[in-house]
Amino acid sequence: MDRAPGPSVRLRLTLSYAGFLMLAGALLLAAVWLFLLRYVPERALIVPSGTPIRYDVFPVRSNLLRVFAPRAAGVLAFLLVFGLVGGWFLAGRMLAPLTRVTEATRRAANGSLSHRIRLPGRRDEFRELADAFDTMLARLDAHVAEQRRFAANASHELRTPLAISKALLDVARTDPERDTAELLDRLHAVNARAIDLTEALLLVSRAEQRSFEREDVDLSLLAEEATETLLPLAEKHGISLETSGEITPTRGSEALLLQLTMNLVHNAIVHNLPGQGQVWVSTAVLPEAVALTVENTGERVSPELAATLTEPFRRGTERVHTDHAGAGLGLAIVQTIAHAHDGTLTLTPRPSGGLRITVELPVGGAG
Repeated sequence: MDRAPGPSVRLRLTLSYAGFLMLAGALLLAAVWLFLLRYVPERALIVPSGTPIRYDVFPVRSNLLRVFAPRAAGVLAFLLVFGLVGGWFLAGRMLAPLTRVTEATRRAANGSLSHRIRLPGRRDEFRELADAFDTMLARLDAHVAEQRRFAANASHELRTPLAISKALLDVARTDPERDTAELLDRLHAVNARAIDLTEALLLVSRAEQRSFEREDVDLSLLAEEATETLLPLAEKHGISLETSGEITPTRGSEALLLQLTMNLVHNAIVHNLPGQGQVWVSTAVLPEAVALTVENTGERVSPELAATLTEPFRRGTERVHTDHAGAGLGLAIVQTIAHAHDGTLTLTPRPSGGLRITVELPVGGAG
C-alpha cells in the first residue's frame, strides 16, 4: 500500500518529550509568578517621618521582573534544547526493539520465514510483541512447509491416474483388437480414483479455510448414521460393528463432522483383520469436551508409525495389506476437520493390535 511520507515515530516522540518538558517549565514559572512575585510590592516603601529607619532591602516587582524574565527565557530555551536532544536519544532507545521487529517483518514479507527476532531482556510490551511474532513465524513456516509437501504429494498422486489413463489409451490405439470392455472398466476405476482424490483435496482445503457455518450437532447421531451407511462394507469384509454412547452435543458443520465420522469408521473397517475383525464406535461427554472414539482390531502398530498416519498420503495399507488402498487422505482429512472445529485427534495403538482413535471437540448446545 502506497502512503504519503510523514514524520517518524521517533521524531513525534521527541517533540512530545520536549513539549511536555516545556509545559512543565512554563507551569513552574507560572507558579513562581502566582505564589511569589505577586506578593512583592510594585513600588518602593515610603517611610513616614519620625519612623526609625532600618536599612533593610525592599525589592520592587518591576525590578524583579526585569531580572527574572531573561533568566526564565534562558531556562525555557535550555529545557527546549535538552528536551529535544534527550527526547531523541530516549525515543531511539525505546524504539530499538521495534526496529528489529520491523526488520524481521520485511524479511518475512520477502519470503524468509526462518528468521527469528529472539529479543533479549525481561518481558514487556515490545518483548511480548517480538515473542508473538516469532511464534507466528514458526507456525507459518511449518504451515508453508506442510503445504509444499502436500502440494508435491498431491501432484504426484494426481499424475499417477493420468499417466495410467494415457498408457491405457496408448495401448488401445496400438492394439485395436484389445477387449474394449476391459479397457473401459480399468479407465472407469482409474478415473473414479482421480475423482475421489480431487474431492478429498477440495474437502481438506474447505476445512482448512473454515469456510463453513456452525450449527448444533450431535456426534452420537452422526456415529449411528456412519455405521448404518458403512454396514454393507463391514459385512463384505466380515467385520462386526458396535455402536454405543450418549448424546454428545457440539457445534460445527454437520456435513464435515459426518465426513470425519465416516472416514474413521471406514478406516477402521478396511484396516482390520479380514473375516474376524471388530469395530467399536462410542461417544462420551467429558468435563470440557465431547469425544468420539473409534477402535478396531488389526495388526499391532508401533507408536512411531501411529504418529505418522495423519500425514497426507500416508496410507494405512503400508501396515495392513488390503484390497482397498484408498487415497491416503482419510486421517489427514479427519485431523484437518477436527482442528477446524477447535478439536484434537489422538491415535493410540491397542496392545492387542489395531488402533484407538479419539476426536475431542468443544461442548456445544443441546443436540
